[in-house]
Amino acid sequence: MHNKLENNYKVLKEIQNNPNTSQREMAKSLGFSLGKLNYCIQALKKKGLVKINNFKKNPKKMNYAYILTPKGIKQKTKLTINFMVRKMTEYDELKKEFEEQKLLKKK
Repeated sequence: MHNKLENNYKVLKEIQNNPNTSQREMAKSLGFSLGKLNYCIQALKKKGLVKINNFKKNPKKMNYAYILTPKGIKQKTKLTINFMVRKMTEYDELKKEFEEQKLLKKK
């Protein structure tokens, strides 16, 4: 998975798991800078994958809820499948390489 796709996947997953978390908490959890996370969220919003709702948790402070749209859920599923296929392919390649090394040692 390319870095950008991997970042999108991580953000989509985090939003799905913790929709009411702040961007600061989300950035910390993902190991992203706040600016990088904001950039990713805005890009996902522009693609129609994420919806951002305002709500007041405290009368003096505005909070946001991040929601995956149906399109966002579909994209996250697609990225998950691609990730799993890639990992299974890597596993098969490593297994084959390991078996080849075992055969070479026997000779």
